[in-house]
Amino acid sequence: MDEDLPSQVAELLRGAGHSVETVVGQGMGGAKDRSVWRAVQAERRFLVTADKGFGDIRTYPPGTHRGVLLLRPDEDGIDPLVQLVRRVLRGGDLDHLRGTITVASPRGIRIRKP
Repeated sequence: MDEDLPSQVAELLRGAGHSVETVVGQGMGGAKDRSVWRAVQAERRFLVTADKGFGDIRTYPPGTHRGVLLLRPDEDGIDPLVQLVRRVLRGGDLDHLRGTITVASPRGIRIRKP
C-alpha cells in the first residue's frame, strides 16, 4: 500500500484477509514512484494507492503487473478512502482485479483489463 493512504485502509484490507505491506513499513517513506514500483514488482504485489500517476496505462499497462487499485475520492479525508475500499471489497476478493488497473471513485469502479 502506498504511503499516501491512511493506516485505516491497511487495517480494512488486512481484516478482509489480505497480506498488506506499506511503503512506510518497508522503510521507503518519501521514495520516488519508480522505486516504489520496482519494490512492488520485485515482491509481486498488488498496489493500492491514491497517486493517479499509477493509473497511467501507458506507463503501467494492464497485464504486465499484479494490479493497481487507484482510489479517487471526491473529497479529502480518511473516511472517503475507507468507503471506496469497502465498496471495492463488496465486489469480492481483490483476486478478480489481478493484472488490472482499477479506478474506484464515488461514481463507480472502472476496471482496465489486459
